[in-house]
Amino acid sequence: MKKRSVSIAGHQTSISIEEPFWQALRGIAAERGQSLAGLIAAIDGERAAEANLSSAIRLAVLAWYQNRLEAMDAAKTVRDLE
Repeated sequence: MKKRSVSIAGHQTSISIEEPFWQALRGIAAERGQSLAGLIAAIDGERAAEANLSSAIRLAVLAWYQNRLEAMDAAKTVRDLE
């Protein structure tokens, strides 16, 4: 686990997630042209009230990769049909 402090909406919060999730978050933020703090703030704003932020981040990273795989599969299907 890697614990880091991030400022969200002007408030410092500590987030503990595994290093591969931090790496994935940095990659997603870069691809979207966002700062890491901006991406985390967006995830924080979309999470269910009962979910903790670390879990919401893990689920957001998982969803991002799942969406990419689905898009790749759809593109492959289109190529196969041509």
